[in-house]
Amino acid sequence: MNNRELFLQHVAQTSDAPMALEMVSAEGIYQKDIHGKTYVDLIAGFSVCNIGHSHPRVIEAINKQVRDYMHLIVYGEFIEAPQVRYAKMLCDLLPEHLNSVFFTNSGAEAVEGAMKLAKRVTGRPNIICFDKSYHGSTQGALSLIGEEYFRQNFRPLLPGIYHYTYNSPEVIEAINEDTACVIMETVQAEAGIVAPDPDWIMAVRDKCTATGTLLVLDEIQAGFGRTGHLFAFQGYGIEPDILLLAKALGGGMPLGAFIADRHLMQQLTFNPVLGHISTFAGHPVSCAAGMAALEVLLEGNYIKEVRQKEAILKSRLRHPAIKAMRTAGLWACLEFKDFDTNKKVIAGCIEAGLIADWFLFNPRGLRIGPPLIITEEALEEVCDKILSAIDAAHIEG
Repeated sequence: MNNRELFLQHVAQTSDAPMALEMVSAEGIYQKDIHGKTYVDLIAGFSVCNIGHSHPRVIEAINKQVRDYMHLIVYGEFIEAPQVRYAKMLCDLLPEHLNSVFFTNSGAEAVEGAMKLAKRVTGRPNIICFDKSYHGSTQGALSLIGEEYFRQNFRPLLPGIYHYTYNSPEVIEAINEDTACVIMETVQAEAGIVAPDPDWIMAVRDKCTATGTLLVLDEIQAGFGRTGHLFAFQGYGIEPDILLLAKALGGGMPLGAFIADRHLMQQLTFNPVLGHISTFAGHPVSCAAGMAALEVLLEGNYIKEVRQKEAILKSRLRHPAIKAMRTAGLWACLEFKDFDTNKKVIAGCIEAGLIADWFLFNPRGLRIGPPLIITEEALEEVCDKILSAIDAAHIEG
């Protein structure tokens, strides 16, 4: 059997139509498959590879840490320098009250930890979240997912979860003294890059403050420069009580985190003791890789260049078949008339050497989110190939 056959037979499948491309290497903005074909990665591992693939600084940090030590003991017991240094670096970049980091293995685990923390701190039963939101697939995170199609066959899920339309005024009235937290993506990713109205997100923040409700911002996809700010909330003049990070946090290695004020986080240490623990969370190799990646991101001009690259997407990607376009920095959704049309365009992109995909809650939308290191010249070429793929699909406007 070849690897494709083994993949389909022995690796648990998440859909009946996987891309099933067999990659053998990845560097910078490029991936290469088993046949030697090179692709530009327009997904960046779903915002994991913001500084591209296989950056030498990240590889060096991984190799050094592997030589020193890997797993030692359950997270939180030993003082492990990669965890300590990375937590300090993150806190130095965040508002003063976001000063305590609980590392996790993934974004979904960060969501779970934040839900527990909010209930523990407030003593309240209810959580407000949003339609077309995505926070992970574990039982708690699944309870938050913003579409019943994905929830229906796994019930019963958590009680006390209330979904509202993103950007709707109704949610402001719904936040009350029974609400433990509001969990929201600062920019909705899987809805197809839906940004908040600035006045609305400020009103959510104000109502949370007035009612003692914790505001949890999920920047698992939106963080680390993707929107043109290091953290997306910095573009809206608000600050969360709990911040959720993952994906780019690990520089290509598995890592997540929820970050809050120390006096909040300490409530997980008593009644019960070990209120939240994990064996592999904050793995020292992942922390070393993530810190190296963040250093590369901050030392370069990549975040400053995001707005100009966004402008290239907005000016170049014009076609009668594109029914709508939304951007949030170097992150875009091109909407077509239906899913079948989008699939044809994506197939054309892949044929042309572009890794593209759709959005979980917006199958009409083509996802564009390349590594932030992509040059303007390469981005211009990408736009040309996307337009050619649309033309080749013979789509009527």
